[in-house]
Amino acid sequence: EELHDRAEGVDDDDPIEERVYAEVSRILREETTEIEQRYPDLTRNVSGYNLDTLLNDVKERGEVNVGRLMAGSEGTLGIVTGATVSLEPVPEAKSVVLLTYDDVIDAMRDVAPILEHGPAAVEVMDDVFLDLARRTPEFSDLVGTLPAGTAATLLVEFYADSVDDGKRKVAALLADRLPDYEPETGLDPTEGAIRTDAAIQAVDALEAYDPDRQAKFWKMRKAGLPILLSRTGDEKHWPFVEDTAVPAENLPEYVADIQALFDEYDTFASYYAHAGPGVLHIRPLVNLKAADGVETMYELSDRVTDLVIEYGGSVSGEHGDGRARTTWNRKLYGEQLWETFQRLKRTFDPDLLLNPGNVCGDHDPREHLRYDSDYEFDAGFEPTMHWDNENGFQGMAELCHGCAGCTGHQDTTGSVMCPTYRATDNEEITSTRGRANMLRRAMSGELPEDPTDEEFVEEVLDLCIGCKGCKRDCPSGVDMAKLKAEVKHEYHQQEGIPLRDRVFANVETLYGLGSRLAPFSNWAQALPGAGLLAEKTLGIARERDLPTFTRGTLRKWDRARTSSVAAADAERQALLIADPYTNYTQPEIGKAAIRVLEAAGVHVAIPGDVGDSGRPAHSKSMLDHARETARGNVDALAPWVREGWDVISVEPSDAVMYQNDYLDLLAGDDVEAVAANTYGVMEYLDVFGLDGRLAVAPAGEHLAYHGHCQQTAITKDHHAVDVLRRAGYAVDDLDSTCCGMAGSFGYEAEHYSMSMAIADLLFDQVDDSPGERVVAPGTSCRSQLLEAAGRDGKPPHPIQLLDEALDGGREPDDRRR
Repeated sequence: EELHDRAEGVDDDDPIEERVYAEVSRILREETTEIEQRYPDLTRNVSGYNLDTLLNDVKERGEVNVGRLMAGSEGTLGIVTGATVSLEPVPEAKSVVLLTYDDVIDAMRDVAPILEHGPAAVEVMDDVFLDLARRTPEFSDLVGTLPAGTAATLLVEFYADSVDDGKRKVAALLADRLPDYEPETGLDPTEGAIRTDAAIQAVDALEAYDPDRQAKFWKMRKAGLPILLSRTGDEKHWPFVEDTAVPAENLPEYVADIQALFDEYDTFASYYAHAGPGVLHIRPLVNLKAADGVETMYELSDRVTDLVIEYGGSVSGEHGDGRARTTWNRKLYGEQLWETFQRLKRTFDPDLLLNPGNVCGDHDPREHLRYDSDYEFDAGFEPTMHWDNENGFQGMAELCHGCAGCTGHQDTTGSVMCPTYRATDNEEITSTRGRANMLRRAMSGELPEDPTDEEFVEEVLDLCIGCKGCKRDCPSGVDMAKLKAEVKHEYHQQEGIPLRDRVFANVETLYGLGSRLAPFSNWAQALPGAGLLAEKTLGIARERDLPTFTRGTLRKWDRARTSSVAAADAERQALLIADPYTNYTQPEIGKAAIRVLEAAGVHVAIPGDVGDSGRPAHSKSMLDHARETARGNVDALAPWVREGWDVISVEPSDAVMYQNDYLDLLAGDDVEAVAANTYGVMEYLDVFGLDGRLAVAPAGEHLAYHGHCQQTAITKDHHAVDVLRRAGYAVDDLDSTCCGMAGSFGYEAEHYSMSMAIADLLFDQVDDSPGERVVAPGTSCRSQLLEAAGRDGKPPHPIQLLDEALDGGREPDDRRR
């Protein structure tokens, strides 16, 4: 009554606040019946303005809260400068179970019965989603644990008062929805547990009580958007009907009708996300680069809206109306409420300044699209590497859709991607998203810059350090390192290759010369002014210590010895690559690897005609140089591999070069054979169980382990941790990003500060670790860790620790003489 009294006599000349209250009063007096009839009864609905919530407040509490209108208004009614929110208590414990189904409709039939058990969340993932997740490095193992034939899953989470309480809730659910299943906990459901009469739909279940396992389940579900957009073809799973909501009991019929509709258009969709409140993210596969594809999108949106209304739903359950869904509010709510929305908008915003067009405006969802029939892409050059994804280089350049997965920080997101963004305090251009979208826009003509111009290369691509973190951590699989290599290679073709890049690319020659001139080459580095001279002439940071060369190379040592394992007695034979770093500067690591391998019964030889892997040239985008090196190495190694020999590298970046990057540079059976039979040394011990043959003294030491970023990118970083733990070490496996050295990047004067800013992230983790000393397999990583304050000496390679532990343990000085 107070509101209605206040509204009396208000006209267009009164202040906006008075006119707002007058309009709210009118709505409550004149529109109540229409609101009650038109608004769906849903847990989640954000279509239009919250008139139903406004009305419910009046009915239930006798009050009017205009803030209800502001919430979810998408900035069309005002600007929120402050808000008071209520909080929910954090549960004491959580329990999760992943139910599997033979069909997404079966999963939908199970939602309503599951809701009777009071879960905190019920999330669906269908076969399209799971198939795409299976192709990603991050989630392939998890999807591989699902029963064969799984076409949908429901992730069900319970909040609980204790871990045992959570286990009992899962047991009760399983007893009802999958009665033949034996819970991992062995618990029987509690007395009085809910029993529904619904038919059994689920096939199997995966339980999760460990927080890490739960987080893995949830991470895959939450990565739904980028996983679905990991297709690199012109057809993509677009989000124009992704936010519809219907009552949970209507989901089976609704989804069946949606499938039939998409069949009419010869397409299909993925169905995932919030099945519990009936909010499905439905993403049809459509080519918006074609004119008929844009019209298909519009027609599907229109017809899906009809189904939403038929099943008592809403066109937007949580994401809002925006440009994609605003137009359908007219059909959802009818002309009367549509005009009420517009009148309310004009009352709050007479000049239509605030986000005009949203909620009740004239947006046409066919306009302002990233891709349409006028879109053109021209890289400006022919890529030189193999791109086995659909649409090749172009498909990868267009892959980023802006999910922001690359903008997480070390203490929240963890993992490798994206180290430069983390080190620069949120500069967008230093993220994978920033670089990828700038590259796409330049190649599609949206930016005036040529992507191979010096300014573009320096401003957009220069700080990408090639860690490959995005190759795995980006749920869509944007491979920014490979994109950069192609673009910068073309830049080299046009502008030439700088002297410093040529020097760094020819590490085999450079290190070989340093070894032959040792110890004079080492003395020269120590002379006063040597660092300044290197910086002025080659741009090598004066702060860096250059490698120390030795005349006693690994090859010389190997030629002077006799193998302790005869080829005839060995179960496995392996070629250990004498890479330039191991051969000329740290032969003790190669010696340790050979001793450990022979102790495990492996016959080891060093191939005389293989050294440099081509990684240094590849890291400088000198792809022709890298290809020639790769071709020579494959020609040398392939005959050995065909005879049953394995190839081993102690340097992680070289191992990844053979295993992964060679396949981008070369084609054919030989390179595939070499790639498939190459291993990092710790990977080799783990994969074939060779460490089980070692007589090692239990170390009992606590280590902090920093894995190599490129091994992490191809999911081979865990092997060293597994082997070290079996050898008796306690290992804190750091969830770390790149060390920041990134091969030659950290040596370059203009990049030194960035290198150290990235390294600080790692140094902090090492300092916080309970490990007594840090261990790392990468040469660059160990050099960078030597910079950490308080570190005493360069950290060891994991293989050196195993060597120390052989036969009761050797002292490091004894084995390095």
